[in-house]
Amino acid sequence: MAEESKDNKGVPGVPEGLAGPELARAALDAALARRKVPPRRRAVGDGGSNGRRLRGYSGPGPDPRDPQPFGALLAKLVKARGWQKPAAEARIFGEWATVVGADLAEKCRPVKLENGELTIEASSTSWATQLRLLAGKLIKTIAAEVGDGVVRKLHIHGPVAPSWSRGPRRVRGRGPRDTYG
Repeated sequence: MAEESKDNKGVPGVPEGLAGPELARAALDAALARRKVPPRRRAVGDGGSNGRRLRGYSGPGPDPRDPQPFGALLAKLVKARGWQKPAAEARIFGEWATVVGADLAEKCRPVKLENGELTIEASSTSWATQLRLLAGKLIKTIAAEVGDGVVRKLHIHGPVAPSWSRGPRRVRGRGPRDTYG
């Protein structure tokens, strides 16, 4: 080492002629040497709950600090908050074509889900009848895709015809006949 001087920024044990980062490193080393206690080293760990710090870089192996797929983070959040059932219920409406199949999704749509009872509106009365016959199979299909117990019962309706019972030009009597047959 170079000759020690006390006039170098007033820090004893720092060699003369150093500047910038070298001066800072030398001052730190001199202070640690005067401490007479070995410096604590930063622990290299896996980031677990043992209180050890993570290393400064993630390295080649998997690490919790690595970028995560959004779906994995969202699944972890749903599980942590206890949102599994509302997420499954929302999946019925959001992914109807995937849940029941593209063919059935063209002919019907979910309207509401309350207390495990799903209301489905069919595109025609004949499809409503067909869906009523397939209700058991449809409940099993939904349970396989979304989860068991989300849908326990189906209410299937045909298309809603316009109501002629109210309006500004309402006429008393039986109304139109055989129009929607």
